[in-house]
Amino acid sequence: MEEKKSKKTKKDSQLVIRINGEQRDQFVDLCEELDTSAAREIRRFIKQFLQTNGNA
Repeated sequence: MEEKKSKKTKKDSQLVIRINGEQRDQFVDLCEELDTSAAREIRRFIKQFLQTNGNA
């Protein structure tokens, strides 16, 4: 039963960024090759960044 999601894992916000189109395409392609998603990798980066910098 996944009807009770904790607020800690609830994804209710968006972050819009502007990047070079070629870099975006390369990133998305590589994520697909690695069987992951761009969004998942960005979330992982943010979590690691916060942990590294003491804001987790």
